[in-house]
Amino acid sequence: MYRTLGKVIAKELREQALEANLALPRQGLVVFTWGNASAYDPAADLLAIKPSGVPYEDLTAQSMVLVEVSSGRVVEGNLRPSSDTPTHLVLAQEFGVGGIVHTHSRYATVWAQAGLDLPCYGTTQADYFSGIIPCTRDLRPEEISQGYEHYTGLAIVEEFHRRRINPTDVPAVLLRNHASFVWGKNAGEAVHNAVVLEEVAQMALYARLLNPNLREIPAALLEKHYRRKHGPDAYYGQKKL
Repeated sequence: MYRTLGKVIAKELREQALEANLALPRQGLVVFTWGNASAYDPAADLLAIKPSGVPYEDLTAQSMVLVEVSSGRVVEGNLRPSSDTPTHLVLAQEFGVGGIVHTHSRYATVWAQAGLDLPCYGTTQADYFSGIIPCTRDLRPEEISQGYEHYTGLAIVEEFHRRRINPTDVPAVLLRNHASFVWGKNAGEAVHNAVVLEEVAQMALYARLLNPNLREIPAALLEKHYRRKHGPDAYYGQKKL
């Protein structure tokens, strides 16, 4: 597949992945090398991802690692891909999203370490996520030992299936005891959603501190705010010509 498509798609994916990764420290989502972003083209079966442990200031488009998603095989790149690559591969295949971001941003990670879902308390979150952002179950010892990153991805998919959550409507998850994964239709949108997740995680924490009896946003208001920006009846912003 890779040979038949040539170098054009590979170049585009690497550039998208580079820009998404460089945006993470700019947006204050990562400390040191605590995060990674990928760009995925399902038609090409290719994913470009950050190399493992490389400082953001040293990244270039050429340093992005190109992986064949169906096989997990590195098809281009001289560096090892992110250690979280197996999780990206599962999410790319199962959710069919074009970009994935993993960070240990402070407030989203606070909720993940607490093992709590992130409830939707207000319209800021409702504009982007159609309800709570789920927290996964604990990974079993055998999952951790036999294929930690791969089973992390499977646990995310399992959680969305179990709760019947559409990953397009809720493009984020909290990994219990760990941090977050966020996705979007492309790598840029995944970064955007990761920024929003961090903001609403902070808002929710402070709101609950002020009011321990806080209730989630009324369903009608949640639906109104989400649907005015998403779906066929959306009317937020300008029409594309």
